[in-house]
Amino acid sequence: MKVVIFCGGLGTRLREETEFRPKPMVPVGERPILWHIMKTYAHYGHKEFILCLGYKGEAIKDYFRNYHWNTSDVTLSLGAKPQIKYHNKHTEEDWMVTMIDTGQNTMTGGRLRRVLPYIKDETFLLTYGDGVTDSDINASIKFHQKQKKIITMTAVQPPGRFGDLEIADGKVTAFKEKPERQTGFINGGFFVVDRRIKNYLGDDTCVFENEPLNTLATEKQLVAYQHSGFWQCMDTFREQQLLTNLWNSGKAPWKVW
Repeated sequence: MKVVIFCGGLGTRLREETEFRPKPMVPVGERPILWHIMKTYAHYGHKEFILCLGYKGEAIKDYFRNYHWNTSDVTLSLGAKPQIKYHNKHTEEDWMVTMIDTGQNTMTGGRLRRVLPYIKDETFLLTYGDGVTDSDINASIKFHQKQKKIITMTAVQPPGRFGDLEIADGKVTAFKEKPERQTGFINGGFFVVDRRIKNYLGDDTCVFENEPLNTLATEKQLVAYQHSGFWQCMDTFREQQLLTNLWNSGKAPWKVW
């Protein structure tokens, strides 16, 4: 099943990094967060990727064009007939990566519409290039197939950012500092999508998260696969450091491969 990844946004809230590279190329440990996301999908058998490029998309093209060079030990034979010998293999050799320029200022719905001609399957996977999870991708696909709706959204409970207050008659009766999980579910950004989505997408100004998803919800064509495990987006420098520290400690929950 093909995996579409939004990779074209400006990432303005992570300006410390995205001034120089696109957000999906911001490193978590020694590899870009995009690599971590793709490794998760590949673990579940989904190794055909379509990357929706935009802002600084050439950096993503360069990364994959030089993937062997940057991830392998090499020997160079110089001279009239130069040769390169790679001394090690990697588990990404069976990946197929299609990179499509979907425009500098195109919104998410417009980006998805632009890459639909490259997707022949009735169902495909969709996510953003800035979040990781330990959610079971194939379980969400089975859920989607059972529900028979246009989109299945993985709903997650993000880490609590603020303390919870219990209030009675204007008085605080209990305070919990930064709960491990917030009580409500949010859009986790991992989708299973039916090709019928094409009927809900507009032009380049179409924002996938606005009219398309709201219309699908109204028509009862949007269902939620609930995941209570690990999920973390990377919107800020603090979150980038959090993910990097988890990876470097050898305790990254999203490392299912």
